[in-house]
Amino acid sequence: MSEATKPQTKDLYNEADLPQFEPMPWSLKEIRDALPARLFKRDTALGLRYLAVDLIMTTALWTAATYIDPYFAKAEVIEKFSPIGAEVARWASWSVYWWFQGLVFTGIWVIGHECGHGAFSENQWVNDIIGFVTHTFLWTPFFSWRISHHRHHSNHASMERDEVYVPKTRSDLGIPPEKAEWEPLDWDELFGDTPIYTLYMLVRQQFLAFPAYLLWNVSGQKHYPKWTNHFDPNSVLFTKSQRGIVMISNAGIAFMIWGVWKSCQIWGAADTFKYYGLPWFLVTHWFIMITYLHHTDPIMPHYRGKEWNFQRGAAATVDRPFLGWQGRFFLHDVAHFHVIHHFFPKMPFYHGPEATDYLKAFIGEHYNYSDKPVFKALWDNYNDCQFVEDEGDVVFYRDKEGKSVRRPADAYFLGKKSTKVE
Repeated sequence: MSEATKPQTKDLYNEADLPQFEPMPWSLKEIRDALPARLFKRDTALGLRYLAVDLIMTTALWTAATYIDPYFAKAEVIEKFSPIGAEVARWASWSVYWWFQGLVFTGIWVIGHECGHGAFSENQWVNDIIGFVTHTFLWTPFFSWRISHHRHHSNHASMERDEVYVPKTRSDLGIPPEKAEWEPLDWDELFGDTPIYTLYMLVRQQFLAFPAYLLWNVSGQKHYPKWTNHFDPNSVLFTKSQRGIVMISNAGIAFMIWGVWKSCQIWGAADTFKYYGLPWFLVTHWFIMITYLHHTDPIMPHYRGKEWNFQRGAAATVDRPFLGWQGRFFLHDVAHFHVIHHFFPKMPFYHGPEATDYLKAFIGEHYNYSDKPVFKALWDNYNDCQFVEDEGDVVFYRDKEGKSVRRPADAYFLGKKSTKVE
């Protein structure tokens, strides 16, 4: 039984006493003017150097991996380590390969993401070609994804118009309105999953959420028609003028299907999975983990109606020191400096650190940062961010007991009775 359902137990939670949030007042122009113009300059040569380093690393790792199985199959190695020891060392070596190749692949995906925003180069052809090749290699329909991703950026944190990570509401989950103070809801009945089941659902999200979003619009806008996806040129996601590039994206994915099929024929399914498949799954994991933690946190608001604007939505994300130095080096700062990216998507990632300093100095407390270890943050946020209220122009996530950690300022606060039992 949760604390909220225990009778005659004093509950210190009082929503009126929560820290208050006042929406950001500045215009986007005011914020942009606070940053030096040089930080918006895109350097194609520098971007190509970053891409070249990624390609060199992925080739080196791939080449090194070709020695793993032959080395640990040698009689002298088996004699030295014992058969069991050699097998353990072999799989440990593969694990090292998967970890780093997954990170490098994710970095390549991030380069494609830069291209999708036009942040890689001043030349749109360069952006389109490199973005298409890098994302197609990692099973992302580049142009189709770019279209919906731009809409996400243009409407971030809008309950009505955002494209992804749109919070479920109380009514979406079938949660009844709050009852009288003396008759609280049975939250255990509503959210009483065992930790092992919660872990299963979280792991499922990590490895399947991105393909599910592309194929079935999972976590996207609920008002879209059933079967909305990124592969149908006639989807509501696209205009008639965009159908041609959607088909180009589809052709790229079809080529990858053929390429993987040929690889399985030539080298076998097991080797194809070891060298390429498992690192690709890790790309999906890292991508979902990064974006989920960017856009899902109890401290961040979502807006309805007139209270939303672009800059308020841009501020409704959070920077995190994701994987420390590995996140900075392999992932091109995509998680460390994501807030500035939402304000100015065409700004190259290598200007993110300096630009963030200027942004923090200007918007102050409206800049969100969390140094909580990211795997703990993933677990906590998955449990603490369950739903938002059906009403209110500024709303915050509630946890499995219907509690928030923050509330709108009085001008936006609809009010909620205290759960205290006197």
